Amino acid sequence: MKLLILTQKIDINDDILGFFHCWVEEFAKNCESVIVICLQKGECHLPKNVKVFSLGKEKGRSNIKYLLNFYKYIWRERKNYDTVFVHMNSEYVVLGGLLWKLWRKKIGLWYAHGSTSFFLKIAEKIANIIFTSTPTGFRIKSRKLKIIGQGIDIKKFSPDFIKRDNSIFKIISVGRISPIKNLETLILSASVLKKKMNNLKVQIIGDIVLHSEKAYLLSLKTLVKKENIEKIVEFVGSVPNNKIVPLLQNSDLFVNCSMTGSLDKAILESMACGVITLSCNEAAKEVLLEINDNLFFDCKNPRSLADKIYFFYGLFEDKKDKLRQDSANLIVEKFSLARLIKSIFESYDFKIR
Repeated sequence: MKLLILTQKIDINDDILGFFHCWVEEFAKNCESVIVICLQKGECHLPKNVKVFSLGKEKGRSNIKYLLNFYKYIWRERKNYDTVFVHMNSEYVVLGGLLWKLWRKKIGLWYAHGSTSFFLKIAEKIANIIFTSTPTGFRIKSRKLKIIGQGIDIKKFSPDFIKRDNSIFKIISVGRISPIKNLETLILSASVLKKKMNNLKVQIIGDIVLHSEKAYLLSLKTLVKKENIEKIVEFVGSVPNNKIVPLLQNSDLFVNCSMTGSLDKAILESMACGVITLSCNEAAKEVLLEINDNLFFDCKNPRSLADKIYFFYGLFEDKKDKLRQDSANLIVEKFSLARLIKSIFESYDFKIR
């Protein structure tokens, strides 16, 4: 297979999209060649059979220039790929789909998010295959839909069952800071617990992506101050995806309050590292309940989350260790990156080597 991949960003150091670097590496293992067209290119270390072309966002180019570069690359390279894989950005399917159909290129779209846009509805009509992680990750009825889970690099995200410092009970949350992530629930639960747990520490890792989210971040910091928990809650800022593993491994709990409606990859990365993981995201419910009934809490309910945190805080260490091991084992069994890429190739009717 000669594969064309279209994605937003290739940058091994990016805190949100850095994971996709590993996806490209895994694709490349099983393809004759891979061409990547991205909106923005940062640091990358990819195999020799991978070529990366940027539309130029890192150079501050205009939308018109992006569009011209897009058509230049898909035209110039048209004989060097036979299959197309679009990651999340349905606009690329709309822009290039008719040409790819004309050139008889099979088009696959990966989309895993609760929102449904005008472009997504059109892309569904054009694409040959739609990939998503869970039933809630793609909310348009389609016969083209393939629900194939998520893909975690289990060589990178793996447990390190070190002896923890019992003087601190550390909770970690990782991801973009946005209203849909519902981080006020985590902050308020910490306020509920401040008198019951004098060794509690909460680290919120991530940053805003859109300028409009700046007000939300400010509101969270104001809430922390209002609740008098500045010594408990820390806003760490962004951390590159390739440096997040030690922070996960040294945490007692991972908490995800997201309401995206799709299976948040950060949840699975945490579990892969052997961290006890709590969430209110409906898309994660089935996964978490395989491990323990107490890993799921009521959305926008700080008291519900506080009760769950306190339950695991008081759990015997041997039972915690079993939950950690069970979590890591589940990711290896059902959510490895190699398994995901294999499922994608099979959907294209291509058997990997």
